[in-house]
Amino acid sequence: MPIATPEVYAEMLDRAKAGGFAYPAINVTSSQTLNAALRGFAEAESDGIVQVSTGGAEFLSGTTVKDMVTGATALAEYARVVAAKYPVTVALHTDHCPKDKLDGYMRPLIDISLERVAKGLDPLFQSHMWDGSAVPLEENLEIAKELLDKCARARIIMEMEIGVVGGEEDGVVGEINEKLYTTPEDALATAEAVGIGDRGRYMLAATFGNVHGVYKPGHVKLRPSVLKEIQDAVGAKYGQDKPFDLVFHGGSGSLQEEIHEAISYGVVKMNVDTDTQYAFTRPIADHMFRNYDGVLKVDGDVGNKKAYDPRAYGKAAEAGMAARVVEACENLKSSGTKIS
Repeated sequence: MPIATPEVYAEMLDRAKAGGFAYPAINVTSSQTLNAALRGFAEAESDGIVQVSTGGAEFLSGTTVKDMVTGATALAEYARVVAAKYPVTVALHTDHCPKDKLDGYMRPLIDISLERVAKGLDPLFQSHMWDGSAVPLEENLEIAKELLDKCARARIIMEMEIGVVGGEEDGVVGEINEKLYTTPEDALATAEAVGIGDRGRYMLAATFGNVHGVYKPGHVKLRPSVLKEIQDAVGAKYGQDKPFDLVFHGGSGSLQEEIHEAISYGVVKMNVDTDTQYAFTRPIADHMFRNYDGVLKVDGDVGNKKAYDPRAYGKAAEAGMAARVVEACENLKSSGTKIS
């Protein structure tokens, strides 16, 4: 199937919310990790979301070029070609974009989509995330209003974050403190500032103790009930059940019951990165250790070309990551729910 159109993407999110499941949003940094994500979705018979962060986009452009827009554009164009060969529907998304990177990442990518839409084409990406967690809420919402209007004109769904996700991702660090828990007051202010879909559709990354990365049990204190509180508060004011399409960030290591509880409160998307990174790298490490004298020209020997051919360990890495994507689909209950 091709990359989701704006209409199909909206249908995907509606189906997830109504059906009580969520889509894994898999971070990718290369054509190979993209193929692993697509393979995993296909094997799980699940539609899904593929996303690229600012650092991932910079890496995709080449380590000496370091241009985020170039890398993201290249990924999107490549994905349009290869995704058509898989029997699932996939949406393309850009992950965390803080204030200091808006002009070098999210805004120019929206401009590209505006140009495409003006020509009768679909947007380059189906959604973009504005990460205003590091600025005061008032400023966060002011910027969100401007970006949401622009996204709506480009037929793009915006994602925004209120509250702070702890840990670190691409140099953005969130302290582990009370700001990890979004309040009903934050949610009401958000609805007042950007509406509840009437001024452009958006997803909301509300925080309930989320932390990027992997930690030992007991370190992260998730409180999914926070999501119910904000949905109830805003729903009561506007007369709408579960008004927000919620996003679960920092889900690595979460308990299954916590994930399912969050889904029951309206989570339609969960970011998956750390776990799939490890699932991709672990088979490569295994290959290198088992084929030490083949991948290296030890003591002046010639090594083994079949061992150091990138395809040898790349195939194992793709399979390992794909298996973890299947597991994510099972955890989020999206397996077997593909649209076509």
